[in-house]
Amino acid sequence: MAQVKDAYKSSKSASYDDYFDMVQCRKKLPHSLQETLTDAFAKIPVLSFPQVPGGKVIEILADTTIGDAVKILSESNILSAPVINPDQRNSMDWRERYLGIIDYSAIVLWVLQNAEMAAAALSASLAAAAGVSAGAAGAIGALALGATGPVAVAGLTVAAVGAAVAGGAAADKGIGKDAPTAANKLGEDFYKIILQEEPFKSTTVRSILKSYRWAPFIPVGKDSSMLSVMLLLSKYRLRNVPVIETGSPSIKNFITQSAVVQGLKQCKGRDWFDCISTHPISELGLPFSPPDEVVSVQGNELVLEAFKKMKENGIGGLPIVEGPKRKIIGNLSIRDIRFLLLKPELFASFRELSVKDFMSTIASATNDTGRIITPITCKPESTFSSVIDALALKSVHRIYVVGEENDVIGVITLRDVISCFVTEPPNFFDNYFGFAAQEMLSSTSRDI
Repeated sequence: MAQVKDAYKSSKSASYDDYFDMVQCRKKLPHSLQETLTDAFAKIPVLSFPQVPGGKVIEILADTTIGDAVKILSESNILSAPVINPDQRNSMDWRERYLGIIDYSAIVLWVLQNAEMAAAALSASLAAAAGVSAGAAGAIGALALGATGPVAVAGLTVAAVGAAVAGGAAADKGIGKDAPTAANKLGEDFYKIILQEEPFKSTTVRSILKSYRWAPFIPVGKDSSMLSVMLLLSKYRLRNVPVIETGSPSIKNFITQSAVVQGLKQCKGRDWFDCISTHPISELGLPFSPPDEVVSVQGNELVLEAFKKMKENGIGGLPIVEGPKRKIIGNLSIRDIRFLLLKPELFASFRELSVKDFMSTIASATNDTGRIITPITCKPESTFSSVIDALALKSVHRIYVVGEENDVIGVITLRDVISCFVTEPPNFFDNYFGFAAQEMLSSTSRDI
């Protein structure tokens, strides 16, 4: 068993090294310059990093329902939050007080996974309860399994789906045509179901953390350097790093990839920043992935299929494209699933909702026409500084590199940007990451 565990850790470590080694090779910075950058961040204390807006880290109790958690994330305009164990909220040990971090990645996984389970169970065992034939039940199941029905959006568990479909399908005796009718009725009652129907409304954040722990809780101490934070956010694929103080129960700061890039933008004019930021991105090896590895979605594809692509590829956003040349027309982010969970009244038919219609509806409702009209892009000859400016000013997590015809040829993420500034000194992981090391290597976090 120990050998298997060691082999697993070795494979995780190798995956971190593969990405970071590739970055170091492609960015082609002089060794002396890279050492200067790394030393600069090693001398910057974590305590000097700006506090989160409002000065207080938003935390969510583990017994909070999923619906309420989504509301907290959305209203606070954040992608993730630390989760407190209600039974240990007064503990002085962070290992007991915090269970993990909840984010949209975990919520999307839970929604899609439960949709598939519900559809399979519905086809097999709820046909009789719903009063529909096996063929009609199979059609309903196919809708959900193909992510073309509101069942997939809601992520309802078996009991809730059964009750909702039974009510809708049994109301009309024209069984042959009632599968889509029942699905549409579920869509109309979506908000009522998510807030009032069991067991959906009682599903808690704790249950998601147990099954979909993509964001491990790996803190650094107040005496750590920003180099530690930047390595965790780049090489080691974390999206946020809590800052704790030994002997204190609360989190002192919550440093995200986005916050670091915002901070980098403020460094314009400093020698160490200007010596790298004035380079065209192509000279730094950006984008790091070739065009054929960029996962995209056509505007006429179903929006739920887009979220499935994110899940299957472990990514947090997709360019919306059209035509065989993949001309970019917009961007879909994993956090956009909150509109399906919080504003279902905007969408008349979940099962027929295309990506383009979904984004257009959001743009109209939020007065943000830029969502579908002006996606954030750059050219291969764009400077690194301009890319950082765009990511920081627009508060987005990725920028797409486009060719002469606005065709997508690459993507640059926050992780890529941070990776360009640092390298890992020999034995740094073992010497400075301390208690976080073992937990990090055994986590299942992916790069979303």
